[in-house]
Amino acid sequence: MKNTKMMVVGFVSAVAVSVALSTSLLAKSDAAAAPTEASVEASRLQSLAKFTKVLGIVEQYNVDGLSIDQLIDKSLQGMLSNLDAHSTYMDKKSYDNLKTQTDGEFGGLGITVGMRDNALTVIAPIEGTPADKAGVKAGDIILKINDKSTLSMTIDDAVSLMRGTPKTPIDITIVRKGTADPIKFHIIRDIITVESVYTRTISGNILYIRVTSFDKKVAADVKKAIKKHASKSKGIILDLRNNPGGLLDQAVELTDLFVNEGVIVSQKGRNKADDVTYSATKSATICDLPLVVLVNEGSASASEIVSGALQDLKRAVIVGEKTFGKGSVQVVMPITETEGIKLTVARYYLPSGRTIQAVGVAPDIEVIAGEIKHHDKSFNIKEADLKKHLESELEKNDGMVDVTEVNATNKTVITPEQMNKDIQLKEGVDIIKALIIVKGK
Repeated sequence: MKNTKMMVVGFVSAVAVSVALSTSLLAKSDAAAAPTEASVEASRLQSLAKFTKVLGIVEQYNVDGLSIDQLIDKSLQGMLSNLDAHSTYMDKKSYDNLKTQTDGEFGGLGITVGMRDNALTVIAPIEGTPADKAGVKAGDIILKINDKSTLSMTIDDAVSLMRGTPKTPIDITIVRKGTADPIKFHIIRDIITVESVYTRTISGNILYIRVTSFDKKVAADVKKAIKKHASKSKGIILDLRNNPGGLLDQAVELTDLFVNEGVIVSQKGRNKADDVTYSATKSATICDLPLVVLVNEGSASASEIVSGALQDLKRAVIVGEKTFGKGSVQVVMPITETEGIKLTVARYYLPSGRTIQAVGVAPDIEVIAGEIKHHDKSFNIKEADLKKHLESELEKNDGMVDVTEVNATNKTVITPEQMNKDIQLKEGVDIIKALIIVKGK
C-alpha cells in the first residue's frame, strides 16, 4: 500500500510539473510569437526525455536483449537514413569500408549504387569491371544480394555485402525496366581499378574523350589529351555516360577548361558557411572547339555539374538521356576515432539557378541508347559499277591494305562500324561535324 501511495504521489508530482511547465510555456508563447531561447531549450529537453524513456523501455523489455550500445547505433542509423537517401551513420566497419574506397583499389563488382524512391538502384556500372561485363545496366534495381533482400537495407550495408575477396562469387537479382521477370547475375568479384580518362579519334579530326569517374587526376588528364591532339582536332566529344561522379573540384576544373567566365556551380546549405560559388577563370581555359557532351541516366553528381554547367553557359550541346539527379553535398564528420556520420549539408545549383537534385539534366537532343539497323538494299548499278571502271580500280587497289580492317583492331580510333552500334555517339558525331562546318564559315 505504501508503494502504491508513492506511485500516486510521484504521478501527481509529475503531472504538476508538466502542468506548470505547460502553463509557463503557454504564457511565454502569449508574450511573444517567436519562440524564445528558453522555450526552444525546454522543447529540446522534453524531446530528449522522450527518447531516453523509449530507450530504457526497449533495453528492458525487447525480446532480443540488445545492449545500450547496439540500441544507440540503431537509433543513429535510423535517424540519419530517414533524413535523406545519402546521409548515414558509419560504425567502425563502415568507416573501414570508406577508407578502402578512398584507397582506390578493392575487391568488388564495379557498380555505383544509390537510393531512388527507396529502392537500391544502379547509378552506373564502371566500364570494364565484372558487373559491366556481366551485363548490369544503369537504372537496374537490385532486389537481392545473394539471398538477402535489399528492402530497408542501407547503401553502406549493400556496398559492404557486394565487396569482398577477389575471385569469390556473388549473386545479385535485379529488376529492369521493360523486362517482365527479375534477372539473376552470377558475378565473380575482382580487383576494381578504374581508367578514369581515355581518348580516341573519330574521322581524323574529332577528339573523343571518355571520363568514367571524377578522381583526383581527371582535369589534368583531359587537359593533357586536348593539348596532345590540339593540332588535328576540330571538335570534341566528351562522353560522361554511366559516370557516377566523384570529386567536386575536378568537375569544376574540367568545366573551366572549356569556359572562360561565369558561374560553374554553386552550393547552398542551411548554414551560410556551406554556401560556396565556383566560377570559371580565363587563365584556365584552353579549348574553344565545338563541344558535344554525351549523358544518360547513369550520369550523376559531378558529371551532372559538368554537363549542366556547359548547357547553361551555352558552351556545349548535350546529347543522350536525362541524367540521374543527384545534386546534394555530403560531408563526413567524425564522432569518435573509429565512427562518423555522412551528412547532407547543401545542394548544388547550376549557373541558371536550377537544381539537379531529383531533377537531373535534360539533354538538348534526346537520343535513346541503341544501334543503327541496316537493311540490305535492292540490287542496282551505278557509274562506279561499270566494267571498265571496276577493272581500273582493281588495278589501283591491287596490293593495298584494307583500312577498315586495320582500324577495327586500332584502339586509338573509333570506326564507322563501331559508331553504328552506338546511336548516341553517332548522333553526337553528326552534330559536331555540323558545328565544325558552321564555325568554319
